[in-house]
Amino acid sequence: MSNRQHAFYVFITFCFIISIVFIYHNHSFYDKPIAKVTETSLLETTKTTDEHHNEDQLFTQHITAQLKNGEKKGKPIFLTNEYSSSGAYDHKFTVGKEVFVSIDKNTDKEGNLTGKITNVKRDKYIVIVAWIFIFTLLIIGKKQGQFTIISFIINILLLSYALDIYVNYTNTDSLLWISALLAILFTFTSLLFINGFNEKTYAAIVTTLFGTFFSLFIAHLAMWLTSENGLHYEEMQFLTRPYYLVFMAGLFIGSLGAVMDVAITMSSSIFELYERNHGISMKSLKKSGMDIGRDIMGTITNILFFAYLSGSIPMLILYLKNSSSLGYTLSMNLSLEIARALAGGIGVVLTIPISLYISIFFVNRKREKS
Repeated sequence: MSNRQHAFYVFITFCFIISIVFIYHNHSFYDKPIAKVTETSLLETTKTTDEHHNEDQLFTQHITAQLKNGEKKGKPIFLTNEYSSSGAYDHKFTVGKEVFVSIDKNTDKEGNLTGKITNVKRDKYIVIVAWIFIFTLLIIGKKQGQFTIISFIINILLLSYALDIYVNYTNTDSLLWISALLAILFTFTSLLFINGFNEKTYAAIVTTLFGTFFSLFIAHLAMWLTSENGLHYEEMQFLTRPYYLVFMAGLFIGSLGAVMDVAITMSSSIFELYERNHGISMKSLKKSGMDIGRDIMGTITNILFFAYLSGSIPMLILYLKNSSSLGYTLSMNLSLEIARALAGGIGVVLTIPISLYISIFFVNRKREKS
């Protein structure tokens, strides 16, 4: 292990320890009161039946908790929590859980603080899962994992900064331009950090940009020709921005990931074939490249469909549970997801021949130099 890698692992370990210690003692950084559950007891259990004759049990829970921040830090607070056996919109709380609370202005007859639970403090679970993700990348990816983490952090910062600029400083029509710029920056940071400065990476970058913009152009053309008939923007009803621009911006970022995956896979495969046999003919290289592209085309498009569909499963169940017809349920909840999956699928299919010929172009350049 080199000194640079050793320093990186020491830095990661230091960050891990600091973040874990911080996340368990960060209550004072929150404006809202936080309480830690110290005791619970079940007060009441009732049964209910809805209009579809589905039975559900309702429970009333008495909770004693200790305030962790604010002027009344350290004092006990008494809370009442109602939850159902289905747990759709509520929680059963156990000792040790930390929750956000609202404190009543008046105390009870005995002078004790009372209040209501408003939310659950989940930051520690998010941090722990994030560290599992980081350590998995480092263990399996080693050096590549390090660069993956760096590029991932840079991309998150770029996205947050761009959204902040859009929301606070620009007009609504600039969202597509911001998304296009982000797509270019994401492509360069992701591929250059992970794969380095070489012909294989350059081919993947050019392919990714061409594939993404071509797929978005075709999706825009199809929506323009059909006047967006069949698309339901109900899930965006709380936005104060134009639905179409937000949807197209989402397509930009969503299809970019799939196109980038195909581009680097195709580019790496073609360059690997060339490195193993410098005398391989262009005809054989094209045939092998197309065979590889056909093999990955089906899996990537299915991955896109499943990824977009998974987010709609709760709403599908909710609509069907409330006696909505299957056709209405699918049209209301899957129109945007299917459109996203189709746009990404177009990008994947277009990327295969684009990547093949661009990679061969860079292979020929490399062959001429040698």
